[in-house]
Amino acid sequence: MSSRPLAKISLALSILMLVVSVVGFIVTLVLNAFFLDKYDAYGEVPVPGSSSLHLPAGEVTVSLHTIIIGGPNGGGLPVPPLGVTIIPPDGMPQPVVTESIGSTTTVNNDAHVQVWVARIAKEGTYNITTDGQVSGYINPRLAFGHKSSYGYLVWVFVGLFVVALVDLALSIWWMARPRRMAASAIVGEPYFAPPPTPGAPVAPTVAHEPSDEGVRIERIKTLAALRDSGALTEEEFQAEKRRILEGH
Repeated sequence: MSSRPLAKISLALSILMLVVSVVGFIVTLVLNAFFLDKYDAYGEVPVPGSSSLHLPAGEVTVSLHTIIIGGPNGGGLPVPPLGVTIIPPDGMPQPVVTESIGSTTTVNNDAHVQVWVARIAKEGTYNITTDGQVSGYINPRLAFGHKSSYGYLVWVFVGLFVVALVDLALSIWWMARPRRMAASAIVGEPYFAPPPTPGAPVAPTVAHEPSDEGVRIERIKTLAALRDSGALTEEEFQAEKRRILEGH
């Protein structure tokens, strides 16, 4: 298969990869935010209030979960002053709680926003006490869970997008290359005779000026060779041939 059809196939694949990467990126963001985010996987504690929750070892997200009337303002769900105390079972280390404010997710007036990340050293049942200035909130509670397990897919589609861009640029360059070669051949390049073989008799040099007809024939032969190699299509060959025969 010649290079031109391969370049067209590469261009089509790069465009397909661009479409897949953009659509996949958007779909993955939506799924991670609204369906795969298990922000309340381990249970909830009302604010103010107390309860016991079984928490696994590792990072546990702590989110403010409430009901809103209408939609949150442009800055998302406002986080009021909150407090949380996580008491581990006897003999276990105290969890480390770090503030980590996330973006607001709202589904049918049900809103939550990440407030903290708790690092749990060992799995167990923890006693949790909450408090805060939440008089303006409907049924506020702190939800304990984890982020989506498929967050890495976002970066997979970002990588695919970068690869597609590189492939697109290379494909465009690849398709333009035969045209540049054809243009150079049509213009014509100087011919250099090979050096004589040592010891061979040297023929007398006779000045020869090629005729216009000879030049046209050689240019048409060059075009035919480019067509046979796939650098030019039949339509491009016929158009250039017609231009040469017309004396252009």
